[in-house]
Amino acid sequence: MTIEKQLVRRCISGDRKAQKELFELYATKMMGVCFRYARNSQEAEDMLQDGFIRVFTHLNTYKHDGPLEAWIRRVVVNASLRHVNRKSFSHEDIGIPDYYDQPVESDALSKISEKELLNLITKLPEGYKTVFNLYVIEGYSHKEIADMLHCGESTSRSQLAKARKALQEMVDKLYKIAV
Repeated sequence: MTIEKQLVRRCISGDRKAQKELFELYATKMMGVCFRYARNSQEAEDMLQDGFIRVFTHLNTYKHDGPLEAWIRRVVVNASLRHVNRKSFSHEDIGIPDYYDQPVESDALSKISEKELLNLITKLPEGYKTVFNLYVIEGYSHKEIADMLHCGESTSRSQLAKARKALQEMVDKLYKIAV
């Protein structure tokens, strides 16, 4: 039996030391996931706590058919989405017109570091940020995003287009590039 399977079994049986070990093993990575959906560190911590409560509650459903980290990530993403959905971003509007057919300049986002880009992503309106993270960073399809957020695929696509345009404008402003 692998160490991971033993750890999972111990957690399921209620072993607090094993639960602490599992939490400490994945909490830092999962906090990074939560930060991408949260408005601030307190909200990210709430999302992380919610996520791990769900991990420990549903750990018995983990089938060992893929990496444990991937399963935990999915649980934490879903817990984060529940927080986002409670705030209902669907009626959010920041005055950016629809840019469905306008591509983002390819060099705009290549001018900044990953850390700067992640910082800019946190400044996006929640709807844009959520869809951008799910599509670009987590790799979900628009259909999967629509199912998760209880919206249409076209809403997912438009939120992504608006997020990309908003990011381009932030980068342009940051580097004082003429639009």
